[in-house]
Amino acid sequence: MKPVMKIKLLTDLVMTVILLCQMGYMLVGEASHEWMGAAMFLLFILHHVLNLRWYKNLIRGKYTPLRIFQTIVNFIMLICMLGLMISGIMMSRHVFAFLDLRSHMGFARILHMLCSYWGFLFMSIHIGLHWGMVMNMAGRLTGKDRKAAGMRTWVLRALAFAVGICGICAFIKHDIASYLFLRSMFVFFDVSQPLAQFLAEYLSIMGLWAEISYYAARGLQKITAKR
Repeated sequence: MKPVMKIKLLTDLVMTVILLCQMGYMLVGEASHEWMGAAMFLLFILHHVLNLRWYKNLIRGKYTPLRIFQTIVNFIMLICMLGLMISGIMMSRHVFAFLDLRSHMGFARILHMLCSYWGFLFMSIHIGLHWGMVMNMAGRLTGKDRKAAGMRTWVLRALAFAVGICGICAFIKHDIASYLFLRSMFVFFDVSQPLAQFLAEYLSIMGLWAEISYYAARGLQKITAKR
């Protein structure tokens, strides 16, 4: 694997871990939340610098249904991340407090909540769209042994099914839909819940949407192949 690809994968992995922790705002603490947000902002810039070629190729080539879907997901995620950064800086009490931008707090809080949950959802979808690459890497690790490949496939399918079920339960438990559609203006946290449990539940939600995205992408590929 090329060094640039390793840096890309590491950057994306760290961003994913930070995003999971960021969703537990009340459990990680306000100051930690802001510092991790600042780190994610820097990684976000690095991610786009490493993927400048994608922007250069936007006006090139044919737009298949899958490519259209991927492009829409990427731009929505970009909007969410920018909204998070802007609203986070506006509300900052630690990292960017020296800017003294704590005006329009009501607007900033709503924008931050919307971008947090929609950004989390679309990052999960983004991961699903690239899951085939992860599967190929796993395939290279197990080699060309058909028995090992078959076993890996069934283990991954069973794991995906379990993660999907847990993700549905966690999505309902945390009432994510209320935050996505502003049915609730405040996020509820069970402060007695261990952070590890919270992260595991949100990881399962991420896995659920990544799975939905992965199979949606496969469906779009089949539609293109039939044309």
